[in-house]
Amino acid sequence: MMKRLLLLLALVGMMCPKAMAVLKEENLDETLGVLRLELVKRYNEVNGQIAERRLQNKAILNELMEMMRRSNQNALMLYSQNTNYVFDMTYACHEATEQYQQFQRQQLPFKQFLESHDAEIAKFDSLIVSLKQMPVRLLSQRAKVDRSVCLTLAINIRSSLEENRAQTADYIRYYEMSENRLRYLNDYAQDRYNEIQRNIFMNGSTNYLSVLKNLTTKWNEMIQVMRDKYNQTPTSQWSSTIIFGLFLVIFFYFIVASILNQLVIRFFVPKRLRSEEFLKKRKYIIMATTTITFALILALGQGWGQNFFEMASDLLIEFSWLLGVILISLLLRVNGKQIGSAFRLYAPLMVVSFLVIAFRIVLIPKELVNLFFPPVLMLATLWQWSVMLRHTKNVPQQDMFYSYLSLAVFIVSMVCSWMGYTLLAVQILIWWTMQLACVLTITCMSSWMKLYSERKKFDTRPITKSWHYNFLYHVITPIMGVLSLMVSVYWAADVFNLSDLCWRLFNMHFVDMENLKLSIVKLSLVICLWFLFRYMATTLLAFMRMHFENSDLSTAESRVVMSRNIVQVLVWGVWLMLSLGILHISLTWLLAISGGLSTGIGFASKNIIENIFYGASLMTGRLKVGDWIEVDGTVGKVQQISYTSTIVESLAGEIITFQNSQLFDKNYKNLTRNRGYVVVPVLFGVAYGTDLKLVQKVVDEAVNSLHNEWMDPTKESHAIVINMNDSSVDFKIVVWAEVAKRAAVASDVLACIYDTLNANGIEIPFPQRDIHIIQN
Repeated sequence: MMKRLLLLLALVGMMCPKAMAVLKEENLDETLGVLRLELVKRYNEVNGQIAERRLQNKAILNELMEMMRRSNQNALMLYSQNTNYVFDMTYACHEATEQYQQFQRQQLPFKQFLESHDAEIAKFDSLIVSLKQMPVRLLSQRAKVDRSVCLTLAINIRSSLEENRAQTADYIRYYEMSENRLRYLNDYAQDRYNEIQRNIFMNGSTNYLSVLKNLTTKWNEMIQVMRDKYNQTPTSQWSSTIIFGLFLVIFFYFIVASILNQLVIRFFVPKRLRSEEFLKKRKYIIMATTTITFALILALGQGWGQNFFEMASDLLIEFSWLLGVILISLLLRVNGKQIGSAFRLYAPLMVVSFLVIAFRIVLIPKELVNLFFPPVLMLATLWQWSVMLRHTKNVPQQDMFYSYLSLAVFIVSMVCSWMGYTLLAVQILIWWTMQLACVLTITCMSSWMKLYSERKKFDTRPITKSWHYNFLYHVITPIMGVLSLMVSVYWAADVFNLSDLCWRLFNMHFVDMENLKLSIVKLSLVICLWFLFRYMATTLLAFMRMHFENSDLSTAESRVVMSRNIVQVLVWGVWLMLSLGILHISLTWLLAISGGLSTGIGFASKNIIENIFYGASLMTGRLKVGDWIEVDGTVGKVQQISYTSTIVESLAGEIITFQNSQLFDKNYKNLTRNRGYVVVPVLFGVAYGTDLKLVQKVVDEAVNSLHNEWMDPTKESHAIVINMNDSSVDFKIVVWAEVAKRAAVASDVLACIYDTLNANGIEIPFPQRDIHIIQN
């Protein structure tokens, strides 16, 4: 990889011509002098690069030769495979397609290199012609010498460039030969992949009942296939002797990892950590740490150059990840009394998964899989069902749910294998294994983050302290859940070297229209962006709420409502535009559809638009949550303002919803705009003959000295004469009271006036009638 990168950089450097230019000088003689200096510099550079470029060209040629050798090796491996050896065939196809993909990613820019050289050669051709055709009689003696030197230098530089280009053209032929050969290999491998796909999903083999009827024949065929396959040449890296020896090496690694972890747990764990719970989980802690250590040893042991060992290590590392995730998840979620039962729930799946990985490592023939795997799946299904019956009461509900899913997968796989679709059963099983590992990984993360949130009390902390946690929990975790579906399928396919086929299926448009293109990758991307933009909307709104509450608490709620709508329109508008672009939904198509509906929608949405306009007007400051308003004689407190309606709680406790346009049509009154106080008139009367000035004096003093918490203390009240009725002289005194308490204030003021009039001997009249009885 590094070698190719260096070669690529070297070629890019060769494509970049050195500066060699003159500008307008004082005269022609001066221009020739400057050109001579530039050409000398360029000539020295070209000569200095000749040896370096020869080494670079040699390295490029060696790289191309190595690529050809590897492609020939892959060709021999691919064309010699027995089509019945499915695992061998997928391995050979994977090697061929992987080399072609690497070649495509690291294409050397020969075409750009030639174009750059052609332009440079053409430049010097024109320069040579110009120097040759230059009239000598117009030049001074020094200019003539400069012209001759420039002409010689230009011819030599052009010759070097032409020679370099010719060498590069030779290398291009090798390059194109390699590309054509790799492309042919890749096309052949893709055809084999398609054939394998049909065999897995559509063309099953003989059902297992028929196999049992001809068991002797199938057994003899399997024995013969095994002999043909594993009696390899002793010098081959894939001979049974070498494979057995490498298995012993891998087993030795596992023993070393196990011994190391037991020693560490026994001698290096502090006594203060050796609690009763730790001792109950000790065996499973050793298993988890041994699994991780074994995977690390395998990763460090790679690089031998032994193909079988490299492949076996990769597959065992994946299995170690699965086993480690299950064990760590149980250690974090389950107590010491439950962990044994919980581990047994996952044991059937882990054992069968290990068998599948082992089959894949030794590239087991399809005949052997068809003969042994169906009964193995039946035993595993019965094992899973038995474990669930015996341990259902001693494990968390979450693990029981996963166990039921595992049982369902076992049943489906068993049915498929008995029907003859054994490879499909293997694929389903290994997919669920990988999916369960992803689910348990996400579950562990989510559980740990919840505990961390409760400990740090993120729910009660401001957004400035919790935004990063919200991002991890509400964005990263669900996105991992979405991607886990594809990742598990991809990894399951990769176990059988079908990852290229899987990736093509992910990118295949199952809806392929001119204005709409849907694929699994695109839908997943749109869903992931939805989680991201939802977080952006809620976080922006939380920051705005905090800002509004810090600046003005009384208007914060109304400003938050208005901001919520603006933020949602902007954020979700951007998400919608991105989603339309990802799904290749044409805006012209949408405009054509919306144009046909615009007239009807316009008429239908007239009232909605009107309410939105009035709602925006209200939220700019006319009203705020908490204001008291009066509409058609109904007095209530504003509870919520949206773009379409306003919710009011009346004094009687009723919840009334007014459309925003109704408030303007009915000329609502904002009773709390003037600091929350309204005028409350109180009427009373005195008898004729009473000193009116005395009444005004005593009533004013009494009311203004009345201590009532709901009256405005900054405004004094004055009694005035308003009418002379039949029985009394009527007065009115005006007080300022809180809206919600104005009835109570009027009652207190009236009682104060009554007591004051009685205390001062002022008669309070009431209607009287004189009755005259006429005697006949």
